[in-house]
Amino acid sequence: MSATQNEKAARFRALHEGPGAFLIPNPWDVGSARILAGLGFQALATSSAASACALGRKDGELTRDDALAHARLIVEATDLPVSADLEKGFGDAPEVVAETIRLAAEVGLVGCTIEDATGNQDKPLYDFRLAVERISAAAQAARALPFPFMLTARAHNFLYAAPSLDETISRLQAFEKAGADVLFAPGLPDLASVREVCAAVSKPFNFMVGIKGKSFSVSELAAAGVRRISLATSLYRAAMAGLLDAACEVKDKGQFGFLDRCLTTPELNKIMRI
Repeated sequence: MSATQNEKAARFRALHEGPGAFLIPNPWDVGSARILAGLGFQALATSSAASACALGRKDGELTRDDALAHARLIVEATDLPVSADLEKGFGDAPEVVAETIRLAAEVGLVGCTIEDATGNQDKPLYDFRLAVERISAAAQAARALPFPFMLTARAHNFLYAAPSLDETISRLQAFEKAGADVLFAPGLPDLASVREVCAAVSKPFNFMVGIKGKSFSVSELAAAGVRRISLATSLYRAAMAGLLDAACEVKDKGQFGFLDRCLTTPELNKIMRI
């Protein structure tokens, strides 16, 4: 029997309570979701960039309807809890972000991330006050749902503005007070920064693996205080690297050595449980 949304939400919340850190990989379609579920992962998350690329689009180009329709496919692919990368909430105003939370719940999601990046290169981050108001509105919408929806708030200044650990911590602490359940700051440069951020907040911290030179082992991240480790686009990029290697071998060399490295169809079907 399929798990209910409330059951998935309860399982997802429990994962954040430890002990240690858990991995939340990012599928980009139904097949990848089923493979990850078949390998034994306990929860899944969408990646805005991987979702967009899988649809032939750039990160940030999906509409809210596009993103939620794609998220629904991931939700319905397995019985695992799914959280979605919903970027900035598909609008600037707090009330738009709140509506995005309500719509996310309607497609079966049990969590999502909302970031403080504007998408505007000239002003990459929302002003502090507005950024907090947006998270507060999202948290209020989440609390009004009939199940424990997990809201993750993201502070993006290490990706889009002059990096400042103090500013990152200030924003994360404010997001925590505004009601965020999980905190997230992609692009932290080293383990010392990760430890400092984790020590400065009381809610679970999500670390994003996927940036060369800024990705660390599960044991190192757990020791630093991280509770959740997401993989962003890294699995999608790894899969596309395999596709390119195989396709280029065929096109440029007329050889099929990649077949020696391939899963057989029965092996793939077994992992996907189909």
